Amino acid sequence: MNPPRTDARRHHDPEVRGFASDNYAGAHPEVMVALALANGGHQVAYGEDDYTENLQRIVRGHFGATAEAFPVFNGTGANVVALQAVTDRWGAVICAESAHINVDEGGAPERMGGLKLLTVPTPDGKLTPELIDRQAWGWEDEHRAMPQVVSITQSTELGTLYTPEEIRAICEHAHAHGMKVHLDGSRIANAAASLDVPMRTFTNAVGVDILSLGGTKNGALFGEAVVVINQDAVRQMKHLRKMSMQLASKMRFVSVQLEALLAKDLWLRNARHANEMAQRLAEGVRAVHGVEILYPVQANGVFAKLPHDVSERLQKRFRFYFWDENAGVVRWMCSFDTSEEDVDTFVAALKEEMAR
Repeated sequence: MNPPRTDARRHHDPEVRGFASDNYAGAHPEVMVALALANGGHQVAYGEDDYTENLQRIVRGHFGATAEAFPVFNGTGANVVALQAVTDRWGAVICAESAHINVDEGGAPERMGGLKLLTVPTPDGKLTPELIDRQAWGWEDEHRAMPQVVSITQSTELGTLYTPEEIRAICEHAHAHGMKVHLDGSRIANAAASLDVPMRTFTNAVGVDILSLGGTKNGALFGEAVVVINQDAVRQMKHLRKMSMQLASKMRFVSVQLEALLAKDLWLRNARHANEMAQRLAEGVRAVHGVEILYPVQANGVFAKLPHDVSERLQKRFRFYFWDENAGVVRWMCSFDTSEEDVDTFVAALKEEMAR
């Protein structure tokens, strides 16, 4: 049989890579093979397929016997669904001021989830029990949204990491106040790779109740999952996922990607490589006079401060974003497909622009 004809054509140069976001990367080739494997024939829709069933077994291997995965389309959807599942209508979520749910989700937790976010400024993107206490009060005050959830991000938006002990302290503190703990794990693989521990070490083992499991930034084409660890903490997840427009009819194509990443070590290989490239980038940048790295490089992101005009010239050669344009702060992200040559070429270009 001849292969099916397509009129599609490539519209980009596949050799071009930048440092704007790990979302810019394509899907890992092993994920693409898995998608092709799942294609063909009929499978029951809406999550009753064999791939989603097998994903449950894999997720329990990573996050404990009580864990249950609910595949969704994207990270914002995962966060909104997860947070709705552990709050009442009058509930509020305590999070870092820099948290993705507060800064980069277009108000979705508030507008779509009906949630009040109680934010706390942090020096490094990380909450502590003491910082949580700035917002953890007023449970009996009907004039104030009730704090019911603490949401942390691992790794954080600033590329920093919580240790398992730090997350345990947060969980114990939150639970003592009757609150649940949500972990935004958009880059959870990078955190585990950097800490060199299984993901369970800083999730179910230390008291996290529910998490958003990232796939796209780790080599998936699309798709994330809400992972419920504490079944007593949530209500009606299936209904929440549907009413939040996150129920995929052909769910096998989300589940098989997560299966490809998590069944063996692809998730870890991808994350380790991205982290290593970030370390290589940081080492090269530190040698450039006039460039300051602002936060510890603990995952796959480098945050730096340099002259604004240098950044603008460099952006004409490589894609990356300002993190705080007024302060001259930029963010450089590495991906599973970032090469040593990519990094070295970028550092050389940075040196050239700084010398002008």
